[in-house]
Amino acid sequence: MAELRVTRGGAQVILPFEPGCRLSEALKAHGIDLLQPCGGRGVCGKCAVVLSGQVSPPAPAERKAGVRLACQAVLTGDAEAILPESRPLQQIEMGDAGSLQPVAPMPGRYGAAVDIGTTTVVLSLYDLQTGACLAESGMLNPQSAVAADVMGRIGAAMAGESAGLRGQVTGAVSALLSRTCAEKGIGSEQVESMVVTGNTTMLYLLTGRNPAALSRAPFEADCLFDCTAELCGRKAYLPPCMHAFVGADITCAVLSSGMCGREETALLCDVGTNGELALWKDGKLLVTSTAAGPAFEGAGISCGCGSVAGAIDRVWVENGRLGVHTIAGAKAAGVCGSGLIDAVAAALVLGEVDETGAMEEEALTLAEDVRLLPGDIRAVQLAKAAIAAGVETLLETAGIRARAVDTFYIAGGFGSHMDVRSAAAIGLFPAVLTQRARVIGNAALTGAARLLLDKSLQEQARQIAASAAHVNLGGNPRFNQHYMDRMMFEQE
Repeated sequence: MAELRVTRGGAQVILPFEPGCRLSEALKAHGIDLLQPCGGRGVCGKCAVVLSGQVSPPAPAERKAGVRLACQAVLTGDAEAILPESRPLQQIEMGDAGSLQPVAPMPGRYGAAVDIGTTTVVLSLYDLQTGACLAESGMLNPQSAVAADVMGRIGAAMAGESAGLRGQVTGAVSALLSRTCAEKGIGSEQVESMVVTGNTTMLYLLTGRNPAALSRAPFEADCLFDCTAELCGRKAYLPPCMHAFVGADITCAVLSSGMCGREETALLCDVGTNGELALWKDGKLLVTSTAAGPAFEGAGISCGCGSVAGAIDRVWVENGRLGVHTIAGAKAAGVCGSGLIDAVAAALVLGEVDETGAMEEEALTLAEDVRLLPGDIRAVQLAKAAIAAGVETLLETAGIRARAVDTFYIAGGFGSHMDVRSAAAIGLFPAVLTQRARVIGNAALTGAARLLLDKSLQEQARQIAASAAHVNLGGNPRFNQHYMDRMMFEQE
């Protein structure tokens, strides 16, 4: 048995391990996780460490990155690793924290609404008698240490990590519940009811279901929930999903928006690792999803990061140069999704990047040690093309153009912080929608809270999910054509 000395943030611990394992495996065995947005393939560089001792020579991915990577380095004997200090996320989008009318609340004095997102987990604590939101809290989804996207986590679950993934997310929910209850001086045992929403994959992993059906064609979920499950020692209602990749979070967001109760043509868009879209027109609901990848979450970008202190979250043109703002006013440490979109939009204005995505220089400097490389611009092109093509295909299926949309609902954490003008400038969605945009924040969490305070809305959520017609983009020639057309940085 060899020993690994680990230093992180000034704290030090010695861990025993069997030689021949990867550093990430040795750390994970002792409950220490590092972010691996790429799923441990060595391409994102987010698990970079300082490593010495008896270790393998740098792997090709490490030589390319110029650093040691925990997912690639093999420990052959006693070694020492210095890990990056973890930074808490600063901008986690909560729901509408205002009071709700307790029409027919779920059982108990207190209840919790939970949104399990691919990137974050958020919980709101409610007084079920008054409808008041008492406290809210959120954190990074610990499953992000396994993979940034749902397909990576599905693969991990099928490879035997299902129990671990379930433990990670239930542990996160339990921690948030304890945190919010402690804040208000309430015993967590007094919380009797919960409504837990999320995309279909997140609910599969939460309940320990085998996600094999989500991993292969025809991608038809063998469970769409709308059921009660045991979670953290209490009953939790899991709202209905619409499809394998249009989950309960979108059902809740549509419910929260109220779009299906109005005589309007409305488009709802939740932009993230998996872009989910819903279009309401003439009493019919069309939904779809498109894999944008994790670029808008800051993953897969050379200097990308989450919404931590020091993340560049806004970029603009000032006197012919780039101006930047960082979260908490800290020294620039990277760029998060909203800053990434701003940066590309600003670079287009300055001519630093042309409509094809080609760069004038080898890199676009945003701040000291924070630069965007050609590969980063390409990642933005791929992500925005996927969303834009999804929007175009959905509108085309309904037989309308973007100008026919009365209200453009932007949901989700990322959408709440992005500048809609910058998003339109890079072609993420048609420019005509900027004047019709309505940012509704974490509508999934707000919808879950409404279900918590009014059980009768379960039937409405059920009807929304059952009436939704899914538009399949996989192998869809129109989507493929729109995807190629939207690769360019051009407005419609």
